[in-house]
Amino acid sequence: MDNIKLSRKRYIPNETVFLKDDEIVSSDSETIITKWDTLKPRKDFAKGISVYYLKKGYKVSEMINSDNETAYYYCDIIEPVYNAKNNSYIFNDLLADVKIYKDGRIEVIDLDELAEACEKGLITSSQLSKALRQLNDLLNYIYKNGIESILPKKGN
Repeated sequence: MDNIKLSRKRYIPNETVFLKDDEIVSSDSETIITKWDTLKPRKDFAKGISVYYLKKGYKVSEMINSDNETAYYYCDIIEPVYNAKNNSYIFNDLLADVKIYKDGRIEVIDLDELAEACEKGLITSSQLSKALRQLNDLLNYIYKNGIESILPKKGN
């Protein structure tokens, strides 16, 4: 899985972004781990480390602030689409997200966008079902094992 090209597709707003500056730290058939800087300057974080769980359908990111400390964790529900010809992935953002604060609070967000995308025909009913199942699986895993169990190991 060398020289993999990564892109993110959003439905709201409708855009596809080639993640040309993301550094792939490691990859195998189950995960891709990347390091990255924000595409646009932000106050709450400056960079991050992400783990794409290809078969589970979610990405877990550690958002790191300008003091090199964890600001929070952010989990995206995704639909990985691999193109063998180009050795590339497009990660369809299935809109439902989970934000985990340093104090352990968990916030599920953007379910309204998930409903809107389905109502407007931007995603299929199959994608809606997939997003909800993957969100359920992710939350159950976090509740049982903690967020630390699905983060990249420090030093990656």
